[in-house]
Amino acid sequence: MIPRYTRAEMAQIWTPESRFAIWLEIETLACEAQEQLGTIPKGVAAALRARGRFDVQRIDAIEAEVKHDVIAFLTNVAEYVGDEARFVHQGMTSSDVIDTAFAVQLVRAADLLIAGVDKVRTALKKKALLHKLTLCVGRSHGIHAEPTTFGLKLAYAYAEFTRAKRRLEDAKREVGTCAISGAVGTFANVDPAVQAHVARQLGLAEEPVSTQVIPRDRHAAYFATLAVIASSVERLATEIRHLQRTEVREAEEFFAPGQKGSSAMPHKRNPVLSENLTGLARVVRAAVIPALENVVLWHERDISHSSVERIIAPDATIALDFALNRLGGLVENLVVNTKRMLENLEALQGIIHSQRVLLALTQAGMSREAAYAAVQRNAMQAMAEGTSFLDLLTADPEIARLIERTTLAAQFDLGYHTKHVDHIFTRVFGPQ
Repeated sequence: MIPRYTRAEMAQIWTPESRFAIWLEIETLACEAQEQLGTIPKGVAAALRARGRFDVQRIDAIEAEVKHDVIAFLTNVAEYVGDEARFVHQGMTSSDVIDTAFAVQLVRAADLLIAGVDKVRTALKKKALLHKLTLCVGRSHGIHAEPTTFGLKLAYAYAEFTRAKRRLEDAKREVGTCAISGAVGTFANVDPAVQAHVARQLGLAEEPVSTQVIPRDRHAAYFATLAVIASSVERLATEIRHLQRTEVREAEEFFAPGQKGSSAMPHKRNPVLSENLTGLARVVRAAVIPALENVVLWHERDISHSSVERIIAPDATIALDFALNRLGGLVENLVVNTKRMLENLEALQGIIHSQRVLLALTQAGMSREAAYAAVQRNAMQAMAEGTSFLDLLTADPEIARLIERTTLAAQFDLGYHTKHVDHIFTRVFGPQ
């Protein structure tokens, strides 16, 4: 991932230094277990703790010759450790190290992503409570529908990101497995107790049957979860983009002093952050198909998944981490134009109350079909002419014979639409 969209905390997880440090810890923990079993002599793990180190450039140089990254790593470590190094990696295969380390990296990445989701949730909750009763028009198909509140718009997003957090926690748990089972996963040359010890020390679960590699359905579920969260990011970002349009202007991204929106047009204030989030969501979702295709490996093991994961794991986690943190800041600093919201509510001369009038007419004795036709023709006229919907309804003899003006006017009460907002907020946020 390019530096522009990379936070240092997430990038660090995917550095060669981090990966090799995890490899070294896995080898050391495996030696501890094998010492306890008597498979190797005492003191090997202590030697690794004391002298075990590596040099990334040296590993790269060795790999250029041997064409095998784990062998290059072990060779380099042995150069520091000395004679005890001959007992390292006893009975293990490369995937034991690579897959278990990958699990550690994905778990650490998930922890940062969970923190990012929490940042978004915190910002959404604060803004939602502030605008719990801030009236605005709800839209379906992009068209004015009925009144809602801006707080409810944000409450849906809070609930969605709460589900995102739960999914991430589940994905983290599922992908966080350790496999130290040797060639073709039979434990023939490495006792199952070694896997148990390494898993326990790393805070991972044990893979019950690894066939030499950890099954990639776990990883596919992980990246699918990231993709769903990315779509949630895009959903909220798209809402903000629409609300910032000149014709709407109900909310907009914070525009800092000195910021410029266009090289040509000085008046421009563009929703660049939410547009950026839309693009990043596409990158994250692009990891899903390769992750799904990685599930299908030949027999007990091949490495067709390896090259894919070296790309999609850093890219998807880094992109989503950046997006979540950007979205949290965007929501926290979002500018809300309540005056414009009221103006838009009133822009169509009251036709957003058509359903209430329809229901009132059915209560007054008109058939639903006749009521719908009567309300629709007056709504269409009000919209076409820019005239008062209430005035047209009052002047319609078919309607006036059943409902007087004061009863009709009562159907235009905006407060009617907020009577259950507290109930919804309690379900989403709990008692406040």
